[in-house]
Parts: sequence; C-alpha cells; structure tokens
Amino acid sequence: MLARDIGIDLGTANVLMHVKGRGIVLNEPSVVAIDKNTNKVLAVGEDARRMVGRTPGNIVAIRPLKDGVIADFDVTEAMLRYFINKLNVKGFLSKPRILICCPTNITSVEQKAIKEAAEKSGGKKIYMEEEPKVAAIGAGMDIFQPSGNMVVDIGGGTTDVAVLSMGDIVTSASIKMAGDKFDSEILQYIKREYKLLIGERTAENIKIQIGTVFPGGRDEEMDIRGRDMVSGLPRTITIRSGEIERALREPMAEIVQAAKSVLERTPPELSADIIDRGVILTGGGALLHGTDMLLSEELKVPVLVAENPMDCVAIGTGIMLENIDKISKKSLMA
Repeated sequence: MLARDIGIDLGTANVLMHVKGRGIVLNEPSVVAIDKNTNKVLAVGEDARRMVGRTPGNIVAIRPLKDGVIADFDVTEAMLRYFINKLNVKGFLSKPRILICCPTNITSVEQKAIKEAAEKSGGKKIYMEEEPKVAAIGAGMDIFQPSGNMVVDIGGGTTDVAVLSMGDIVTSASIKMAGDKFDSEILQYIKREYKLLIGERTAENIKIQIGTVFPGGRDEEMDIRGRDMVSGLPRTITIRSGEIERALREPMAEIVQAAKSVLERTPPELSADIIDRGVILTGGGALLHGTDMLLSEELKVPVLVAENPMDCVAIGTGIMLENIDKISKKSLMA
C-alpha cells in the first residue's frame, strides 16, 4: 500500500486537507487545547474550538497560526501531526507527499518553519505553493494561459491579492487584514458604543448573520448577550447591519487599497483582460455580505464570488497534486 498525497490549506482560522483521490477529507478550526501544567495536548480542531473562552485556568486554547504564519512552532507541529494521523493515509513503507499553501509575502524563515513542521509530522517530500495561485486554480481559473486573472483571497489572517498569467504571479500583495480582524473590529465597536464585552465567537456570529460591508446592503438585526462593563452583569442588546458596516469600513478600505495597488502595478494588457473577466473572490471573507459589491464599485471591474470560496485553496491543492509530476519543478517551491 502506497501513501497518498496530501494537500494542506494551513489557514489561520481553519485547516483543510485534500487527499489525492478522496477530495477534501478534513476541515477543522486551527485551534489546539493544551494543559498548561503538563504541556499535554488535550484536544485539536473542532473539539478545541468549543473550549475557546470557556476553559478553566490550566487549560489554554491556542491558535498556533497568526496572520497566516506560524506563531507557535511546537503547537503547529502537534496539530499537523494529529490531523495527518487522523486521515490515515500513511503507507506501510512510504510517507505521503505534502503540498502546503502559504501567503505570498512569507519570509524564508517562516517558510522553513512550515516545511519543517510538515516534515516532522510525517511527510516525505514537502512542496510549498503560494496561496492566491492555488486559490485561483481551485476556483476554476485557467491561470496557465497568457491572459490576466485576478484573485482576491480573504482568509482568516491574511488577504492575498494577485494577478496571474502563464501559471505564475505577475503582481501581488498580502496584507494582515482579514476575517479575524473583522471579528475584533466588531468586538471593539460593541465595547466602545455599548460598553458591552462580547467574546470572539459572538463577534464572528454577528459578522456572519447580519454583517455587511456594503452601505445599505442589508438591514437585519440581532440580539446579542455580553457582560456590561459598568455593572459587570450580563446584558442583552440589539444590533443592526448598518452598524456592522460602519465598524468594518476601515478594514475593508485597506483590502480595497491592496487590490487597487495590485491593479496599478499590473501591465496594461493584463489589466484589459481583468476588465473582461472580472476579479474572483475566494476565502471565507468572500462570504461576507457585500464584499463583491464593494470591490466591484471601488475597482470598476466585475467581481465574482467563487463557487465554494472557503474550499478553493484545498481544491486547488488537489488539482496541483494530480499534476505534481507534470508541474515544472521550478514553479513549486520544493
């Protein structure tokens, strides 16, 4: 029995794994729960996420990736090892080849750390590839033609913007402004306006259920509970979509600016292609209401949300694994 190749979307918020021939077999939050007294890993993924903000003092829920890079090496390695073992793809004699995606502006030190974590968790040969490129492939774009494709991948920790042609990135930008930042902006807004403390998970729920980034794009309301900063007691308030739009205006402006700067540096021939084809939105941030409308209005080009934006990178790793022997060795950062 031979080991199967694995594609990993190592995200700040979620880890997705694609196994050759089986598709996406794992999609779990990038969270590890550890007992501080013994340093033992108690839970990983969804089980650990349930513990966030709800654990006794000796148990900490750690998110080992920050802004798309490894913040805690040992915990990342433990998490990868746990997920890879869970997949049960190792052969009797062979180890799987692993393709991992990383943000475009990652340093060589950070790259080495990710590679090492994957090697230690049981990979034979580790390939690394830039996230927007893989996201574009997963979204069904044919990036190997001599025409311009633009992708905006809004993840948990980073937003990657890239223009691709001939199978490579022509211009790109990566900023540490994405889903997690949106959550913390909502959290801060409610703290400021209502003197109410809420947790990260509540902030995320608000973003998903009533959030929008397009002025007037949505008009819904939601009751949220938290702790009153003055009395220290639980309190319920009602919050509306328009308030979330205001809270997220600044972070969205940064993403728009990054996309504009990439377009400004793109050769005119490729820019013309992008006007025809539009921009593809991938990543969890693509699901945030109004993102496509706002970008389209600001960039003056059509903006389309990919079919399964959350899965694009993982699907892309699968497609690349199928062709791993064909893809020229230079393009893969082996």
